[in-house]
Amino acid sequence: MSEISKIDQNLILKRIDNKTLNIQIADNEMLMSIVGQFDQNIKNLAKLSKTNIFFRGNSITCKGEGENINIFSEAIKFLANKYLLTKIIEKEDIILSVKKNTELEESNVKSFKQLIKTPRKSVIARSEKQSDYIKALKENDIIMSLGPAGTGKSFLAVSVGVTMLMEKKIDRVILSRPAVEAGEKLGFLPGDMKEKVDPYLRPLYDALYELFGADKIDKKIESGEIEIAPLAFMRGRTLKNCFAILDEAQNATETQIKMFLTRIGENSKLVVNGDPTQIDLINKSQSGLVNSKNILKHLNEIKIIEFDHKDVVRHPLVSKIISAYQKKSTDDKS
Repeated sequence: MSEISKIDQNLILKRIDNKTLNIQIADNEMLMSIVGQFDQNIKNLAKLSKTNIFFRGNSITCKGEGENINIFSEAIKFLANKYLLTKIIEKEDIILSVKKNTELEESNVKSFKQLIKTPRKSVIARSEKQSDYIKALKENDIIMSLGPAGTGKSFLAVSVGVTMLMEKKIDRVILSRPAVEAGEKLGFLPGDMKEKVDPYLRPLYDALYELFGADKIDKKIESGEIEIAPLAFMRGRTLKNCFAILDEAQNATETQIKMFLTRIGENSKLVVNGDPTQIDLINKSQSGLVNSKNILKHLNEIKIIEFDHKDVVRHPLVSKIISAYQKKSTDDKS
């Protein structure tokens, strides 16, 4: 049975009049996921769609202007699809359900064509750029993504990479990052190599643990199936049967990025992620991320994804903050 027919089975949408819509949800677990704990999801949805919601039993009644009623209706369809595919509805999904509708995107199973299923949760694209990025991570051998924090660059790369590892499509996932933020040389930091590099890779660890669980990830690290290595340690290697991620690449020079990309071997994918606005190098002109993008953009085999503030999937305020700083930077240059 298709997901669309499952939606039809579980949802009955009936327009009472121009300003009233009644929704019956037959599946109790779907209903409770959509409504949320203490009705919080449905309250947030009402606020975002500028409607008034009345909830009783398996029935949701929505009152408002015609356009806002349509926004609410499409949001409910979107959330029902999300539940059928992943069995969970998160706070971010409420925002996304309205965002997709206002951007005139269809709220059906096509919205989830780049679904990534991990042991602890299922990950979906939360913007059109994210959908393109996941597709590229699955289909291209070399991928570069540039954009602000919160756009899912590292999170989605880790999701795809470790999923491929779990499915035995590759033998190893390599996580690398230039260790420059603290201005310290690795040799002077305490501990073994993993302990030296770990603080710089905390965001990647957070994604790994959230998606796959700490015990499973720690075992993969111990076995060498997940390898942690500073960028400098990539020199001289050929990366075969692996998924390698260079994170925070704005802190790598053009020469270092070239060195990383030319390590690619048989059955491997290399991902370069970075935010050109957050360079920690003392001499910011040494950053090679943007230059590398410009040098390689004509190569069809390399997919380049550029995110902006509209793709931020953290707190909605993050997008506004990034947009404000971008505007200030533009005004300063003009």
